[in-house]
Amino acid sequence: MILDILRGADHKAGEEMEETVPELMTEFMVDMNCEECISSVTNNLQSLHGVTKVNVDLESQVVKILGSLAVEEMAASLEQIGLQARLIGQGNPEDFLVSAAVAEFKGPAIFGVVRLAQISMELAKIEVSFSGLSPSRHALAINEFGDLTKGAASTGALFNPPMGDLGTLEVEENGEVHMSFFKDALRIVDLIGRAIVVYGTEDRSAIAIACAVIARSAGVGENYKKLCTCDGVTIWESS
Repeated sequence: MILDILRGADHKAGEEMEETVPELMTEFMVDMNCEECISSVTNNLQSLHGVTKVNVDLESQVVKILGSLAVEEMAASLEQIGLQARLIGQGNPEDFLVSAAVAEFKGPAIFGVVRLAQISMELAKIEVSFSGLSPSRHALAINEFGDLTKGAASTGALFNPPMGDLGTLEVEENGEVHMSFFKDALRIVDLIGRAIVVYGTEDRSAIAIACAVIARSAGVGENYKKLCTCDGVTIWESS
C-alpha cells in the first residue's frame, strides 16, 4: 500500500497522517566557514515544519537533520541563505540494517531523481522529482532488471507484483512533478540493480518513456568526503 503524504483526499485524514509521519536522519555537506553559518543554518532549518532536530558540525561541514521533510525542501532552505549544500546520506540512525538508494534520470528530454530510504524493515520512504514530462498521468514502477541496453524494453516485467507498482505521477502543466510517499514492506536492499520506469500512461499500457537503474546510496555517517578545493563541487556528486 502506498501512503501519499502530498495528496490527501480528506483534510482530517491528512492531519492524522501528518502526526504519524516517520522521521529520517538526512545529512548534507554544507560549505560553512564561521560560527555565524552555524546559527543561520540551525535557525533556518528549525523554522521549517517537519524538522525535529538539527546538528551542525563546522569542522566536518556536515549538517544532520532529523525529521520528515523532503530532501528538496531542506536543500532549498540551505541554498536560500547562500550556502552550497550536497546530500551525502539518509537513513535511520538507530538501525544498521537500513539502506538508501537512488535512480537518476539524465535526459535528454526527461530529467529527474527518485530517492528511496528504508525507515524500518516494514516501511520505505520514496521521494520523486521530475521535469520534462508531458502534463498528464504517468505510471511509475520498479522493473526486474537494470539492463538499459534497449531502454525500458530490456528491464523486464514489473518487480514482485504489486510491490513494484509505485503508483501514478500527476504531472503539472510545466512538465514537473514533485512528490513524497511511503510504501509498506518494500525492502530497498532487494531493489539495487533493478530499474525504475516511467510510462506514457497511468496503467502501463503505453510504451515506457524513461528509465534508470537503482543504485545504492550512502546511509547515515557513510559519506563524509570533502568538497573539491578546485571548483567547490563535491567529489561524490555534482549537479
